[in-house]
Amino acid sequence: MSAYKTASTLSGATGITGTGRSALLKLSATIVLLWVVGTAVAENPLAPVVTSSPRSTLKSFLDLTDEATRLLSEYRRAPSSEIQARARSLGDKAAELLDLSQVPPVSRPEVADTTLYLLWDVIARVPLPELDQIPGQPSDAAADEQDKLPARWSIPGTDITIGRINEGPQAGEYLFAADTVQRARSFYAAPRGLPYQRPMPLGDVYRYSLTWTGWMIPAAWVEALPAWANRPILDQVLWKWLAMLLLIGLAMALAIAVFRSFRRWSSGRTARAHLARMTTPVVVILLARLLMFLSSHQINATGPVVKALAYAIEVTTAAAAVWILWHILGWVAEAIIASPRISPESLDAHLIRLAARTLGMAAMVVLIFRVLNELGVPVYGLVAGAGVGGLAVALAARSTLENFMGALNLFADRPVRIGDTCRYDEDQTGGWRPIGRVESIGLRSTKIRKFDRSLVTIPNADFAQRHIINTSSCDRFLLSATLGLRYETTDDQLRYLLGELRELRHAHPKTVHTNEDPLRVRFVGFGDFSLNVALRAYIRTSSYSEFLAIQEDILLRIMKLVERAGTGFAFPSRTLYIARDGGLDGERQQAAEKQVREWAAAQTLPFPDVAEDYRKSITDTLDYPPAGSPGADLG
Repeated sequence: MSAYKTASTLSGATGITGTGRSALLKLSATIVLLWVVGTAVAENPLAPVVTSSPRSTLKSFLDLTDEATRLLSEYRRAPSSEIQARARSLGDKAAELLDLSQVPPVSRPEVADTTLYLLWDVIARVPLPELDQIPGQPSDAAADEQDKLPARWSIPGTDITIGRINEGPQAGEYLFAADTVQRARSFYAAPRGLPYQRPMPLGDVYRYSLTWTGWMIPAAWVEALPAWANRPILDQVLWKWLAMLLLIGLAMALAIAVFRSFRRWSSGRTARAHLARMTTPVVVILLARLLMFLSSHQINATGPVVKALAYAIEVTTAAAAVWILWHILGWVAEAIIASPRISPESLDAHLIRLAARTLGMAAMVVLIFRVLNELGVPVYGLVAGAGVGGLAVALAARSTLENFMGALNLFADRPVRIGDTCRYDEDQTGGWRPIGRVESIGLRSTKIRKFDRSLVTIPNADFAQRHIINTSSCDRFLLSATLGLRYETTDDQLRYLLGELRELRHAHPKTVHTNEDPLRVRFVGFGDFSLNVALRAYIRTSSYSEFLAIQEDILLRIMKLVERAGTGFAFPSRTLYIARDGGLDGERQQAAEKQVREWAAAQTLPFPDVAEDYRKSITDTLDYPPAGSPGADLG
């Protein structure tokens, strides 16, 4: 039996009529109601709402409003944060009775509170049937019995409907329908002249909610305000509008002041600069949370301003969180790049920065979609649209993507690094052009400083397709040359010269002679105008500049050996002898031939190669650098 009917029975039994009976009726109903609800709450204060049928849902709603009456009356007498928290928790239970699927998630708490007050006032004014006349059965009923319940049930004489949810996490439950939630305000306005059918000690609870404040704002202050300050404007009293504008202005002024204070320290990539850049978003998040607490829990803002503020705070907090995450990732990336192993302009550094930015962008997209979902925007449609738009962007930015993929190929293969000297022509023919030193490897292009100091920028997609020869990674350089000797050179002269050249190669301290990389000095054939001798040797150096110096020294020594052998270099021309000339040096020719005969007699002829014992005895016997040079040994 309801408290209202209990009070009616008591008043009828006493025989009191008229005004006295009405007063006694209200007083008795209030006492009985508070006693019953207080006893029920004391027995189980955390009891969940039951929504297994229209009857249980309506009963849960009536119990919820009875509990709200008790808590609000208690809070009105002695405001405290504890009672306020218990009263506000009723809004969470109210949300469990309402179909809020058509309401954006960020607005659901405010809509649930407002709908609770509106329907509370409406249902208190309309006559309700007995509970046993409302469709329902125990919550543990079998599934076939559940199916016998109607899909929708309306309070007689009204359009306030309780319907069954068919999908989602609340499927099978009976909730106040979504159209009822949307029309709650019109339901509230219609029966304004009707008397209350149930006890309402607080009167119009919706009007009361407009002036209700948190425990930090004493009720005496609100009551002391002039009448115009408590006049409702767009579902919120005037003084709350002024208070909200003041709080928002103060929050914005403080955020701007913090930004200006730390801006002078935010330049650069130091730790202090990153901390300075993160200070503003941290302060923005704290101010947003503080503003939400003061507006919702203390000022108790109502109406459209609550939705607008909730949207603004949700967006601002998400943007500040992305701001913080972006700078944290940048900070971590720069800390890794600060390692001595990584050049700030290398491809590794660019890829580390790219990875940090990619994570930041991914977090930004996730937060954007989360905020949009909270605001009620259809995220799945946006994702599908983003996929189509992404394909169009990819097609439009094909060259950029190709260069980016080229950068990834360079990162995976690592043919060159910052500071390396490389050859980067498009074929594998001989020569050293074009060649230069790598200055930077970016995500789109590679910059190479040529030896003439010009700067060449090559797109990564093109650079990755070229034949790249990294001379800086060489552990040794190959000296390869072909000597063209005059045809007047005799065979013994040639043998003498070959022997001297082999001795030179073995004796030089910068040449490498191993079984895998032997020295070669061979007579390789007869040219159109010369006898060709091929020279091949590896030079022990990893510096191209030093290699050129060593090659120069060996070539100069070869010129002396050619002169000592009494022959000369041929040149691509035809010689017509009109007058007599000195010809070849006869004495040196005889001396060279004599030396070859002595080698043959002593069985030391350096053919097909120098004897191993002799090679060891002459190894590193030449002076290098040669006498007279800056690096020569003066001792």
